[in-house]
Order: sequence, then C-alpha cells, then structure tokens
Amino acid sequence: MNKWYQTFSRGTGLSPYIWLVFCILPFYSIFEKSSSAGMISGTVLIVAFFICYVLAFLSKGWPIYVWTSFQIVISMIMTVNFSYVYFSIFLAFFIGNIKSKAGFYTLYIIHLITTFVTVNYGLAVQKTIFFTQFPFILISLVVVILLPFNTYNMKKQDQLEDELEHANKRISELVKLEERQRIARDLHDTVGQKLSLIGLKSDLAGRLLHKDISRAENEIQDIQTTARIALKEVRELVTKMRGTRLEDEVYNVSQILAAAEIKYELSGDPKLHSTALLAENVLCMCMKEAVTNVVKHSQATHCHITIDMTADEVILTVHDDGIGMTFEQSVNRGNGLRGMKERLEFVNGSLDIDTIDQVGTTLKLSVPHAVRQPMKESIT
Repeated sequence: MNKWYQTFSRGTGLSPYIWLVFCILPFYSIFEKSSSAGMISGTVLIVAFFICYVLAFLSKGWPIYVWTSFQIVISMIMTVNFSYVYFSIFLAFFIGNIKSKAGFYTLYIIHLITTFVTVNYGLAVQKTIFFTQFPFILISLVVVILLPFNTYNMKKQDQLEDELEHANKRISELVKLEERQRIARDLHDTVGQKLSLIGLKSDLAGRLLHKDISRAENEIQDIQTTARIALKEVRELVTKMRGTRLEDEVYNVSQILAAAEIKYELSGDPKLHSTALLAENVLCMCMKEAVTNVVKHSQATHCHITIDMTADEVILTVHDDGIGMTFEQSVNRGNGLRGMKERLEFVNGSLDIDTIDQVGTTLKLSVPHAVRQPMKESIT
C-alpha cells in the first residue's frame, strides 16, 4: 500500500500538493461580494471543489470521472457567479494525469468547451471583472489548451522510461541466466571430454605398466598435457567464450577416439571460410559432446565424421557402429544431448538423431553460415 506522500506518481511536473497552495486565491474573489450568502456559498463551493479534486486523485476507475464532472460543474459556477476562472487551470493539470487515452480526450474536450462557454458568457453579460482581468483570463485559456497535453506527454514519457528500465533489468537478468547456463554447458562438455580422455589414457597406461614401460610413460605424459589443457580451457570458459575452429577440434576428437581404440574416419573439409565464428564454436562444442558420448556409451569400434557444405549451412554428421539407443533413450535425452540441442537452437541450428538398436547412432548437426538476430519489437 502506498504511503500518503506517495499518492501521486513521480514526474507529474508541478506537484498537486503545490497546486493546493493556490486555494487561497478563490477566497479573494468571493470576499469581494458584499452579501454573506455569497461568501458562504462561495466558501462551500471552494471546499467542495478541492475535496473532489483530492478524491479524484485518490480514486481509480470510473469514480475519477464522477469527481472530475463535479469539479467541472463547480468551476463553471465559480466562473459565472464569482468571475473565478482559475479553477480551470487546476482541472487542466488534473486531466493531463488521466492515464486512459479515451478518458483524457473526453475530459479535455468537455473541459475546453465548458471553459470557453463560461468565459464568453461572462463577456457577453459585460461583467466588469472579465474586462479588467482579460489578460489573465486569456492566459488561463492558453493554459487550458496546452497544459493537459504537456502533462499527459510527460506522464507518458515517464511511463515509457519506467517500462524501459524494467525491460533493461529483465534483459540483464536473462543475460546473466543464459551466461550461467552457457558456462555450465561449456564446463560439462569441456571437462567431460578431457576427463574421459584422461580416464582412457590412465587405463591404457595401467595396462602397459608391466608390458611396455616406455609407452606407459608416454601415456602418462599425455595425461599431464591433457590435464593442463583442461585447466586452461576451464579458465577461458569462465572468463569468456573461446572461439574454436572446427579443424582444431577435429584433431582433438581424433585423439580421443584413438585413445579409446575406436577407428576414426573424416569426410569433408573441416576448414570453414564462410561460417560465423559463433556458429562454428557451437558446432565444435556439439561435435565434442557427440564424440564423448560415442566413447562413453556406444561401445563402437568405428566412428565416421562427415562435413557437408551447402549454400546456407554446414551439416556435420557423427556416425558410429555401436549398440545404438532405444526409442525411450532418444526421446528422454540426457544433459549432453539436451545441451547440444539448446546450443544449436541458439544459433538457429538443429539436431537430428537417427538410431536403431544394435546398429549404431547417427547425429546430424547443422548450423547456418550467418546467425540471424531476433527482430526487435516495436513500441506502440
């Protein structure tokens, strides 16, 4: 619930509280009347006007228009009977704070017409005060015409600025969330690949330890090198997205497959000349995850990677002759496949899985050469 000093939204120009200071002005007009009845009726109208004024600011929905109608009627009576036109300025300011476009224009037109009618009536009956104060009355009419639009536009601008600020905060939160998810996926793919390689080489070194000491020492050196590379990649992933070329990653996955004693075959040119670096990096990470899955789960003896280039996209296929996946496994994808799909969708790519039990698995990864950015929504 808003506190009493938060009744009015910020950015309303001259605060309504300051406007209430000018409530002493109508008393000057009514006290010029010699009759007590005139002063009493005038005082009652002034108090009633400001009560309606405050209630209109505090109300929501249709009561706003009821209290504003009372204010317009009181303003007309004060203008005709006491030659007090300045209530129209209060009304002009209030109407500018109406949020509804239809309500704003309706009250603006009604107020403009009633103000001109009452002023012209006072001039027609040749009231002396209307002629002596004509410059001030003319200024009041100009204010009645311009002030509502000025206040309305200021309110609209403040509203748009608030919405923009909220949207920027939301975008910042989404960017942070996406960055966390990206880092999590990158750590999963990178660390998982390197740990798989270290595990395979460790097993191989253990088997060679009592057979071929020299080869076992080479494997241990490879393990140390892989561990250093993994540490370096983790640091790079934490700080920023590292641009990876497909030709470099092809060499890395060939080492993994060789360590796992899986025959490796490559078809196509891994050098991509017309593909955006972001799309190529995503393709590399997905290929690493696919090869890691082949090593860990497929029980394959052969892996074939095919790279096809079209006018619009790059298609990379990873096929193994392992045990394949069941239908349930292909539908209920694990974190690795889910992460691959999310990465590819981020760059407008796609992932297709073709698997048959006891035959093998084929993963088809495709990314466009140019990453299309989402269209910005226009503000209406």
